[in-house]
Amino acid sequence: MRDLKIPAQRHPEKAHRPDNEQPKKPSWIRVKAPGGKGYADTHKIMRENNLVTVCEEAGCPNVGECWSQGHATMMIMGEVCTRACTFCNIATGKPPEELDAFEPGRVAHAVEKLGLNHVVITSVDRDDIDDGGAEHFAQTIRAVRHRSPKTTIEILTPDFIKCAPEVLETVVEARPDVFNHNLETVPGLYPEVRPGARYFHSLRLLQRVKELDPSMFTKSGIMVGLGEDAQAVKQVMDDMRAADIDFLTIGQYLQPTPKHHAVDRFVTPEEFASYEKAAYGKGFLMVSATPLTRSSYHAGDDFARLREARNARLGRA
Repeated sequence: MRDLKIPAQRHPEKAHRPDNEQPKKPSWIRVKAPGGKGYADTHKIMRENNLVTVCEEAGCPNVGECWSQGHATMMIMGEVCTRACTFCNIATGKPPEELDAFEPGRVAHAVEKLGLNHVVITSVDRDDIDDGGAEHFAQTIRAVRHRSPKTTIEILTPDFIKCAPEVLETVVEARPDVFNHNLETVPGLYPEVRPGARYFHSLRLLQRVKELDPSMFTKSGIMVGLGEDAQAVKQVMDDMRAADIDFLTIGQYLQPTPKHHAVDRFVTPEEFASYEKAAYGKGFLMVSATPLTRSSYHAGDDFARLREARNARLGRA
């Protein structure tokens, strides 16, 4: 039986790799340790409903802030991912369990209990399932809609690269408010950073969402500090806009363990501000570019701003 708290068992494919030095974080990266009543209450609801969160599994630096406000990103379909991206701290390997038919209901109950106005639902990659978990995503969206009809729903999906093209329709037809799929990095780094994925497949996935439902907001994000340069980042922005992506997030890559991809450098707040300005200039409705930006960080507030930006562009009051 694997113990996912032990790094070598959590990431067996990385255990043989030499250690990469983990550089000291600059002052603009450091955050307070999680704690307080709000954090404890959120933790209790997650455990009572037997739910996994990407906040914990990926070691998000913002977990203390978000959980203290009752905001948690649900991670469905288990806690073991069939991919082995070199940046990610989620456990890897063959998932030990089938999909839990009762999980959508538990997610919906937790959303209702937390009183969320906006929820982000993500998942591990499940390449061992024919539809990649598309129907499970759809069932979870429908369950949340039933229990909390006023809650807006944002999903952060896998790439469904090994599935029939039609599975994407299953997810889109469930009508999430935001469809997010992260490109993660620039195309030149894919073989090293995201070896199980393909850059243009992910880009096309997001483009197809817009073709299936032009009214649906699309969102994607990348990390910086992996070894890319500014020109490559701006080319990704152009590629995203060509795919009609509405919302871009850019955050600093933080190395989870010495066995993970090394941090190439810490990008300064001034550089993030420059990326934000460039992205708005290229036509994105919404941009979040800061060292601590993550896909679901301040997602509810950002969704409200995203909707306002579209209405303003369309000339609506």
